[in-house]
Amino acid sequence: QVQLVESGGGSVQAGGSLRLSCEVSEHTYTRLCMGWFRQAPGKEREGLAVIDGDGRTMYADSVKGRFTISKDNGKSTLFLQMNTLKPEDTAMYYCAAEFCFANIVLMVSRVPDFDYRGQGTQVTVSS
Repeated sequence: QVQLVESGGGSVQAGGSLRLSCEVSEHTYTRLCMGWFRQAPGKEREGLAVIDGDGRTMYADSVKGRFTISKDNGKSTLFLQMNTLKPEDTAMYYCAAEFCFANIVLMVSRVPDFDYRGQGTQVTVSS
């Protein structure tokens, strides 16, 4: 069982930045594909970014150029750096993970359906 714990959410004004963190319990951390998704009230879950064991990444068009996914293998931690935040970025943000093979075709849209996810952290962007 992979356990994920997010932190770093909060309230920020439009144009500001936040960095989300996700601590991963799995000792075979490097075999995981990991990502971030969000869900706003009344809206569907939206995959935002995904990273595989080799560090390959993919982003949703809505956040490309503003958000950056990264990981610290030594600390088994996943990050999402969010810049130039907009009010429409307001949502609950979740990290998610699943075991994946090397060179798998990354699909950011699949992140909400990954096998494991955290409890979420709220991000609120005011105008």
